[in-house]
Amino acid sequence: MRYALQWVRSLLFVGQVYLAMAIVGLLFFPVTLFSDRGARAACRSWCLWVRWTASWMVGLKSEIRGEVPSGELLIAAKHQSFFDIILLFGSVPAGKFVMKRELLFTPVLGQYATRIGCIPVNRGKRGAAISKMVADVKKSAAEHPGQLIIYPQGTRVPPGMKLPYKVGTAILYSQSGEPCVPVATNVGLFWPKRGIYRKPGTAVIEFLPVIEPGMPSKVFLAKIEADVEAASNRLMAEAGFHAED
Repeated sequence: MRYALQWVRSLLFVGQVYLAMAIVGLLFFPVTLFSDRGARAACRSWCLWVRWTASWMVGLKSEIRGEVPSGELLIAAKHQSFFDIILLFGSVPAGKFVMKRELLFTPVLGQYATRIGCIPVNRGKRGAAISKMVADVKKSAAEHPGQLIIYPQGTRVPPGMKLPYKVGTAILYSQSGEPCVPVATNVGLFWPKRGIYRKPGTAVIEFLPVIEPGMPSKVFLAKIEADVEAASNRLMAEAGFHAED
């Protein structure tokens, strides 16, 4: 009975999340035609709404740990579900994402992502995609300065699953000359990659110590993988989940 009730709550929660996205998107749309700040304010307002409704509708509280970065830098984050996007964007002052190109065609989301300076990537073309990504990042840095968020594994990775960290993050770190802040999470334990059910608990994202520019690419990639995986496993262990070695 308890599971069934939580499932119904989850269904109502998910429904209102997308309804709120549409409402906020429409209300702020006239402002976004003239102001990038308006688009960012709309996105942040929606993120706050989702966090608040998650806490009382499905018992999913959220917590931001570590020193929240500001200024121009790279953020290399663990990606487990849509909720870590919400927590991450809502916590930094001027975030923008490296994202898969298909999302540009998602109603509301695509239009706002373009407006705040997100970088679309065609994931099927590898070398060509990386070259274009680097060029687009340089252009976006001039037009939309802020924190560039990239997911080094390239996709949502469920808790306990292992995927390699891709070289694109190291290339951006090397060519940008900017510091990088790794980010760990346990969000996928409560808000899965797929499905409706949301589990009560405390979802956490944690900003880890900054990595200064100038580190060799291979060393950098190995370091962010070690740091992010270790911290994510620690956060998941706090919630009662233990990843297999």
